[in-house]
Amino acid sequence: MQSSAIFPLFYLPPVSYFSALKEQHFEFTIEKYEHFPKQTFRNRATIASPDGKLDLILPVVRGSKAHTPIKDVKISYDSKWQRLHWLSLQTCYRSSAYFEFYEDGLVPFYEKKYTFLFDFNLALSNWLLKQMKINQITDFTAGYEKDVPPGLDFRNKFNKKDIHEIDMKSYFQVFSDRNTFIPNLSIVDLLFNQGPQTKLYI
Repeated sequence: MQSSAIFPLFYLPPVSYFSALKEQHFEFTIEKYEHFPKQTFRNRATIASPDGKLDLILPVVRGSKAHTPIKDVKISYDSKWQRLHWLSLQTCYRSSAYFEFYEDGLVPFYEKKYTFLFDFNLALSNWLLKQMKINQITDFTAGYEKDVPPGLDFRNKFNKKDIHEIDMKSYFQVFSDRNTFIPNLSIVDLLFNQGPQTKLYI
């Protein structure tokens, strides 16, 4: 029987993901053998743009269908998504209070080519946790476990459809002068705007 919470591994996860980790006292296991579900935050993130929410979608190699274990899903480089994502982050957050503080640490993820989505998400998540002074990810599932208590199974908890409907306390966002507060964006939105205070917010 699973004794610690199981979490999926996301690309630039939403703020609520880290809040859930905190509620588990950062004692959790990362799912490595689930079948790759499409249309989730495993390969996409949402940031704030001048026009509201902007999705950054990380393409995967065709053939990564429902029966492919997440650890085996490969990243596609047919399009220049790394350049596009980095330009989007720069455009949307260059004027934020802490973008320059984190820029040098983040840019290598948009220069190095990782083969597997899981490895890329893991390295990026560990970088994010390090910035918040939170222990890095070290525990992984040894196989897919079906019978996990509902209170410990977070694999399907973060639904893209209603992720931004979660009630969260507001903070200053770059485009606050033209957009109302957008809750539960990618953690980088909070990081770029709040810097070292990010851990206190979550």
